[in-house]
Amino acid sequence: MPILELKGISQEFGGLRALDSIDMAIETGEIFGIIGPNGAGKTTLFNIITGIYEPTQGEVIFNGGNINRLPAYQVARQGIARTYQNIRLFKKLSVLDNIRVGRYGVTKNGIFSGMLGLPLARREESQTMAEAMRLLELVGLYDRRWEYADSLAYGEQRRLEIARALALNPTLLLLDEPAAGMNSSEKVELVSLIRRIREEMELTILLVEHDMNLVMNICDRIAVLDYGRRIALDTPIRVKNDAAVIQSYLGVEA
Repeated sequence: MPILELKGISQEFGGLRALDSIDMAIETGEIFGIIGPNGAGKTTLFNIITGIYEPTQGEVIFNGGNINRLPAYQVARQGIARTYQNIRLFKKLSVLDNIRVGRYGVTKNGIFSGMLGLPLARREESQTMAEAMRLLELVGLYDRRWEYADSLAYGEQRRLEIARALALNPTLLLLDEPAAGMNSSEKVELVSLIRRIREEMELTILLVEHDMNLVMNICDRIAVLDYGRRIALDTPIRVKNDAAVIQSYLGVEA
């Protein structure tokens, strides 16, 4: 059974149809890419999956259950985490505290148990700290854990945002243009990190990305959107040679 199914997803904004009857299924354990020109509807689709938008039509099925009407925080608790096109860190918190904040999205103790230092709160705080340290090791930021987040280089901030998403303990990780603004060496490190996350944490990864070299080299399958419609869904090599995809990116003459 696929971990995520999109069935007839459409989205309208004031009469503008941003997505039109999108169908796709993401299999457990794969790295699945979504590509397309600017305005194709990629980020809108991410926002629907993560509960920011409720689709005008269609169903979002996660682990066999419909999550259409769940608010974003409940979608996260179901096991879906994401990053954003524009980095959204708490820049004046430490690197470590940024991850701890992410972890609190799945802890169970409330404000009063925390204030009173009850056993559950102490136990969860210890688990949160241990998990944050583990994730810092994973993304290569352990030695910078006490520094402010805004002191990190751009590529390091991207890795920190990924670590914060992983703190939610997801089974499905959505990466929205993770390589945006990165130089070549940072992109090589990012590819290695994404593969490591998939293998070590046994995650399914869904990513939107404009860097075609990165997408073609890391994804198991790719869906292509154009003007809100899905025009292709296949392996990287077949998508790369698809006539409709070539026309979408390069024009009719190509």
